[in-house]
Amino acid sequence: MSQTQQTVREDGIIASVSGPVVSARDLDARMNDVVYVGDEGLMGEVIEIEGDITTIQVYEETSGVAPGEPVENTGDPLTVDLGPGLLDTIYDGVQRPLDVLEDKMGSPYLDRGVDAPGIELDEKWEFVPEVVEGDAVEPGDVLGVVEETVTIDHKVMVPPDVEGGEITEIKSGSYTVTEPIATLDNGEEITMRQEWPVREARPSETKMTPRTPLVSGQRILDGLFPIAKGGTAAIPGPFGSGKTVTQHSLAKFADADIIIYVGCGERGNEMTEVIDDFPELEDPSTGNPLMARTSLIANTSNMPVAARESCVYTGITIAEFYRDMGYDVALMADSTSRWAEAMREISSRLEEMPGEEGYPAYLSARLSEFYERAGAFENINGTEGTISAIGAVSPPGGDFSEPVTQNTLRIVKTFWALDADLAERRHFPAINWNESYSLYKEQLDPWFQENVDPEWPDERQWAVDVLDEEGELQEIVQLVGKDALPEDQQLTLEVASYLKEAYLQQNAFNPNDMYCSPEKTFTMLTTIHHFNDEAFQALEAGVPVEEIIDIDAAPRLNRMAVQDDWKEYMADLRDDIQAQMRELY
Repeated sequence: MSQTQQTVREDGIIASVSGPVVSARDLDARMNDVVYVGDEGLMGEVIEIEGDITTIQVYEETSGVAPGEPVENTGDPLTVDLGPGLLDTIYDGVQRPLDVLEDKMGSPYLDRGVDAPGIELDEKWEFVPEVVEGDAVEPGDVLGVVEETVTIDHKVMVPPDVEGGEITEIKSGSYTVTEPIATLDNGEEITMRQEWPVREARPSETKMTPRTPLVSGQRILDGLFPIAKGGTAAIPGPFGSGKTVTQHSLAKFADADIIIYVGCGERGNEMTEVIDDFPELEDPSTGNPLMARTSLIANTSNMPVAARESCVYTGITIAEFYRDMGYDVALMADSTSRWAEAMREISSRLEEMPGEEGYPAYLSARLSEFYERAGAFENINGTEGTISAIGAVSPPGGDFSEPVTQNTLRIVKTFWALDADLAERRHFPAINWNESYSLYKEQLDPWFQENVDPEWPDERQWAVDVLDEEGELQEIVQLVGKDALPEDQQLTLEVASYLKEAYLQQNAFNPNDMYCSPEKTFTMLTTIHHFNDEAFQALEAGVPVEEIIDIDAAPRLNRMAVQDDWKEYMADLRDDIQAQMRELY
């Protein structure tokens, strides 16, 4: 946090305490001001003002805080520090660096009231200017570059809220984030550090229609339900269906420049796995550590509930900062249900009128505000950047009719529905192809046609049609059995089984299958389509369906994904399928 306790003044006293919600009397404050509560100086935020009573949500445990203790106001809203050092860092929900606090406390168990800046103020960075004295600059313009990590060049920009002007001095060399690196003719000194209120979107020039896919490396996502760079997606599913694992895979393999992973109220063991796992992972696109382009925000279920409500805003503000540099950012929020539950708890303590299932009436508005900050943007400095927001939803009992899922569905354009039955059958990713959808398909098809194959939309539609027909046929099979179906429908069921087992399933533990490029995704689908065409041709020639599905080449379809030399393997497989089918008639 940018605020320190040295900058505050005593302004009021505590009137009452109700969990994370504290009421103060005679506090001179505005809405969303950050305050320090009690003798220990616990950080909080003003959320309601009525007469001389100010209501505060506190971001830390409030046990032991008593009426009569002081409340001090900073006069500033909740902000984040922005500058070099955001990447390869783990924060809590209000941007306190957890590793710094651990070193400060000498223990992973943090005392209340401890604080630290969001970025290291004393570390020096090698600044390389890209402008010269006499150049005119405007808000958002890039002044120079710092090598933040081995993967990412950090672009030092004129803050959006600073008036532009002509550069009278520009420096080069090693500086801390608080030392001026440029001076304008209006006397404004610019440093590498910016501050920005988390609840206010950073400005942009225009919001554009996204036209490029966020390639995930997951066949069912890229092949059937793609998301755009700058798009929004929801991953709802019951406990154990794979929401977190799906987001982990996206964070590892999605072709974004920057990953912001927000662990919002999830179980501590899941976040521990992320914290332990990510530093060990290699970025598949560069070979460098994955953390070199990742920032983690950890606010687990055992952390204070109020900080959970702010953590998604912290994450999206950091994402906007890198978007302004022209980067493609992918933000994972796991999960927005826990965020909504935090809102519900605070709302109930405020005694607000509850909406459906006790959630506040403004639930839909808050979800909209969050997802609307994603998108493909032309920035104020003329560059283009994107933020893709992917939120996990944890509906109780897997009930997609509950308020958080339904309100999210009205906002996002991609819906990846996880299915407990598929997960129990060990079908992963356990995404239900009958319930999922993407509204980005048509606007992304030109990219796939140009960069993969002109037949991409047609092949995808064929797969969807087969799966739809298989779903209808399964209802009949349940009544009369498979043998009662005509032979062409029996063959359709066989083709659909290869689509489900060979194409839609993916092995996250096999190095050849954990990531699947769009080219490989397309080739696998066309190989199954080739089997379909040859099989129906043999059926029309009078070959019994049992002989068709019994050819030696057919089971090899299930081994396509794990081959090192998949191009050669699938080319040979298509030849074998054709030869063996035509031997039958």
